[in-house]
Amino acid sequence: MTSLLRQYETPAPQPAARMRAIASRPRCASSRPCAGATPEVTDADRSLVFETITDRSAFDALEAEWNGLFARAGASHQLFQTFNWCWHWCNHYLREDRGRLAIVTGRRAGRLALVWPLVRQSWLGARVLSWMGEPVSQYGDVLVEKGPDRARLLAGAWRHIVETGGADLVRLRKVRGDAAVAPLLEASHAHVTAEMQAPYLDLGSAPDFDTYQKRYPGRARKNRRRHRRRLAEHGPLAFDFLAEGPEARALVRAALAMKRAWLRDRGLTSRAFADGRLERFFLDVAGDRTRPTGCRVSVLSCAGQPAAIEVAFVCGTRCAAHIGAYDLAFERHSPGSLQLEDTFARCYDEGIEVYDLLAPADAYKTMWADAAVPVRDHVLALTARGRLTALPLIARLGTRAKAAIARAPAWVRRPLLPLQTYMMSL
Repeated sequence: MTSLLRQYETPAPQPAARMRAIASRPRCASSRPCAGATPEVTDADRSLVFETITDRSAFDALEAEWNGLFARAGASHQLFQTFNWCWHWCNHYLREDRGRLAIVTGRRAGRLALVWPLVRQSWLGARVLSWMGEPVSQYGDVLVEKGPDRARLLAGAWRHIVETGGADLVRLRKVRGDAAVAPLLEASHAHVTAEMQAPYLDLGSAPDFDTYQKRYPGRARKNRRRHRRRLAEHGPLAFDFLAEGPEARALVRAALAMKRAWLRDRGLTSRAFADGRLERFFLDVAGDRTRPTGCRVSVLSCAGQPAAIEVAFVCGTRCAAHIGAYDLAFERHSPGSLQLEDTFARCYDEGIEVYDLLAPADAYKTMWADAAVPVRDHVLALTARGRLTALPLIARLGTRAKAAIARAPAWVRRPLLPLQTYMMSL
């Protein structure tokens, strides 16, 4: 990897200096990578064969091998890199007129040893490689077999991307600090354009859920008991934790309606939620038992009606909460907190050891969490056009604008909905 990334051996400049450094670099033809000299290829490298999958049929043909690689090398936090998840994504988000697959595979002696799931799209006039799965995937990573040559596999795949990807810019968002690809990105001195925290609960750290709950302040537990009594005054309470099927699908539809109502009430917008493909995607993953994604829908009902719903995904001993929503009519009784409490207890009973609240680290998440993992967005320009396109990302213009809008009161945010939508693209 050191040889491959020799061009990045100089220390990464600070954010203010980075823009000046990029702007002052020599121009080069936009169709040729500007990532430095081609590294020396060793005999060991020649034993590895890399290929780029660009069409849907070739992706579908990988199903058995992809599943086998995940069984051998996949981690629970790579739940968004399973074949089934990516298959459902293709059904709803893959459009040849807007982009195409660019999945890099690596084989050792003919056996699949690496999958780097990418798509190539046009963005602000540049050809950009990004994670397959956006915007529904919450972590991006590379599936790669463990072993002494793991770094060489990743380096070879990166060399293949630079030399054959035909991209101006590589933009890899939502990379966990413990991701397989994280060391390579750090060595490449890719610019970090955003950094968040993904809080999680370490349910496996206690012998039972009652013991686990004792880490929360007594006042907080007392408040939840009070809210539960007040909510029960509206009707009997019930809790369900459902796997894929028709009932889960119906609840997902209700959750998305609740979420959109909450966004309108707060004067917020979400580019993902405004896109009808998101609803179709989640309805499918919630209802499909043929290619399951580990979807779990938890619902706290009051008088037979959903008061709070959460859509999560289980992989191994991890449960990742993806969409949480509640009925605004019950807002003063904190139905979301009550639903979460019931969900944690059920997950504990089902052997879940980590309840992943995903990024960002909103206040309601940190209130529950034991710890958090850093999640970063990375961008690396390969051509002059890519460097120009990367400037607003490196300056974090979108991140700063979105943060400023989020701090504003709702009556200020509502007239700024078109601006919010634009900032979501940066």
